[in-house]
Amino acid sequence: MDKTVICRALDGATREVPTADLVFRPSVYGVALRDGKVLLIPQWAKQFVAGYDFPGGGVNLGETIDEAFRREMKEETGLNAERGEILLCESDFFIHPISKKPYHTILVYYLCHDLKGEISDEHFEANEKQYSQKAEWVDIAKVRELTFYNPVDSPALIEKAEKYDSG
Repeated sequence: MDKTVICRALDGATREVPTADLVFRPSVYGVALRDGKVLLIPQWAKQFVAGYDFPGGGVNLGETIDEAFRREMKEETGLNAERGEILLCESDFFIHPISKKPYHTILVYYLCHDLKGEISDEHFEANEKQYSQKAEWVDIAKVRELTFYNPVDSPALIEKAEKYDSG
């Protein structure tokens, strides 16, 4: 019998999926801090409970991690950034809310360095325009009150980033 995994959907539903049906998607994300705030992307306000995620996304075939990190940060925030220390590496199985495809992803979260430019949504890809809004600086003191659309403990990740950033 073929192996199956349980994939989660944003609404909390789960589905058993044969591993042969999964799309593999390594991804990189940036945790950017500035003046007691963290840079987040508001997401899914029209489809689900409004929530947030860190800027980032999939690494394309033939793309280095640095190239993917810079591209994703520019696409989703309008800012130029360099990747710093690895803060967290996790795996996840999820159902994409738009395509409905099941994914197996490896998520790598990096501290952001050398942020330059102005926040903008002009570089969003077509699918990102369906669920994302312009990035915003959110007060770190409020992150425990927010809904996050990722599989990690986002407040703990931000706390870890603060320790790296201040040290």
